[in-house]
Amino acid sequence: MNRSFRLFRIFRLFKISRYSSTVKLFGKVIKSKQEEIVIALFIALVLLVTSASLIYFAEHEAQPDDFPHIPAAMWWGIVTLTTVGYGDVYPITPLSRFLGAIVALVGVGIFALPAGIVASGFTEEIEKNGLQIKIKNL
Repeated sequence: MNRSFRLFRIFRLFKISRYSSTVKLFGKVIKSKQEEIVIALFIALVLLVTSASLIYFAEHEAQPDDFPHIPAAMWWGIVTLTTVGYGDVYPITPLSRFLGAIVALVGVGIFALPAGIVASGFTEEIEKNGLQIKIKNL
């Protein structure tokens, strides 16, 4: 019984946007930049599939247990694109290492893209709100 009450308390967090102007602003930004964010995520997905396919073809014969098929190689792609680099699966051939370096560098850029989109959205919304506040004060 106590656990169920704790669960309901978590749902109160969803109401926080009513009281916080920053959360409302974040919602406006996400809504206004939704198309750009979806495109950036689609590009990231295409890069993930492409990098997993390339590493599979470059590394499958050298490490058939670590890269048995393309979906398994996607783990390497996710870890490399996000630059986490767990080290559990890594390329050993020179071509694959070069590919890994390229994918890691592209990963930094592709995950910086949505951050830039959201940051520009914040700037636009704040400028809009700033102009509205100035007009109201006149």
